[in-house]
Amino acid sequence: MGDGAAAAAPSRFRTICVFCGSSAGHRKVFADAALELGHELVRRGINLVYGGGSIGLMGVIARTVDAGGCHVLGVIPKALMPIEISGESIGEVKVVDDMHQRKAEMARQSEAFIALPGGYGTMEELLEMITWCQLGIHDKPVGLLNVDGYYDPLIALFEKGATEGFINPDCKQIFVSAPTAGELLTKMEQYTRLHQEVAPATSWEISELGYGKGGAPPAEDSPSTLSPEG
Repeated sequence: MGDGAAAAAPSRFRTICVFCGSSAGHRKVFADAALELGHELVRRGINLVYGGGSIGLMGVIARTVDAGGCHVLGVIPKALMPIEISGESIGEVKVVDDMHQRKAEMARQSEAFIALPGGYGTMEELLEMITWCQLGIHDKPVGLLNVDGYYDPLIALFEKGATEGFINPDCKQIFVSAPTAGELLTKMEQYTRLHQEVAPATSWEISELGYGKGGAPPAEDSPSTLSPEG
């Protein structure tokens, strides 16, 4: 954990879902941030849910949290297993049928969401969780780990959307952002919902969305589970 960092006070979160790239990016700063976030989760005693890959930033954070003694759950569609899992899988692996089930299962298993730098898939997962929060499907904190300003253009786009009347001003506060893992997790610990949800979570049907507050997936949609050996 580096320099014998002391354990933090117990977190309000038991499990956080981290969205991140199956690529490491071109610069070391991104892998360093994934490593830092992994150490910070361990320091606070927070378990990890992630996309199930063992390469790129996915592999960095999963190995770090697993090595630190916290539980790691990877959720991956069967079609991506040969692509995103290289070598031995990390922690517990749940195999699902498709990308929608993947996101629903990750959301169901988590109490908050963090996006590290990533590509289209990471941004799509992030935006769906922000949208679900706006709609009232969940009220869990969403955080952007804005490493070296990576997400500055996306945050500027959100500001543009609010200025042009496409995003309600109160919905700008759905997510929090910070440049470092410690600062981001502290902000997320203090997060309180300020926006008016479109509909309460209890009004959303699990059969339609595959996810509901406190709900369980239909039996026929239950994902299979693999041991760490795959």
